[in-house]
Amino acid sequence: MEDYPTEEELEFIEKWDGQRLETFLDYLETHWHWPDYFKRSGKKVVRLELHTGGWSGNEDIIEALHGAWNGMFWFLYWQKSTRGGHYYFTIPMEE
Repeated sequence: MEDYPTEEELEFIEKWDGQRLETFLDYLETHWHWPDYFKRSGKKVVRLELHTGGWSGNEDIIEALHGAWNGMFWFLYWQKSTRGGHYYFTIPMEE
């Protein structure tokens, strides 16, 4: 996606209800600027690396993720953040 995320897209992320996790991750990936900065690996446990690259649209997506699932996405899956806009999540997938 070349365009800045819309208010509706950011609101969708922020108000995500915790359902259809795989679909939600796909949505994030399609809206992440610079696909090489969105890394997802694993099946039973997904390791997600999000690197903003300093782009404010990606940073807004990160901010929206703080509210996703009433804050539970961040609470349950966030592992660490490092200086420079690097975010790491570990997400156990239900079978």
